[in-house]
Amino acid sequence: MVAETTDKLRKRHTGRNVQRVRMYFGVKQEALAADLGITQQEVSKIEQQEEIEEEVLSQIANVLGVSSEVIRDFDVERAIYNINNSYSDATITEGSTAVVLQINPIEKIVELYERLLKSEREKIELLKNSK
Repeated sequence: MVAETTDKLRKRHTGRNVQRVRMYFGVKQEALAADLGITQQEVSKIEQQEEIEEEVLSQIANVLGVSSEVIRDFDVERAIYNINNSYSDATITEGSTAVVLQINPIEKIVELYERLLKSEREKIELLKNSK
């Protein structure tokens, strides 16, 4: 019985991890859906799934710019532990993942405009093809 509880605690909810990583990067469900070529409702359903097919997880990871292992193995407690430690006391527990994020605002703005432009081009193509 203890082994079953331990296994459940170790097993991570992959969909919830997708949501957390997506939110960490400030990506809305609509933007992720557009990049994946699916609807926002489908992204919502994926984020509710405990298990996600490897192919779908790889596509999501690629769009978010991380590996599928980062999403699958994401542990919010370890992430919070690492965030709460200051640089002067930067001890990281064994097995935890440290994420160092340096944001260049210009690069983020360019990236956002490129995504929006891509999305608009896809909408135009869909409208042209529907005639």
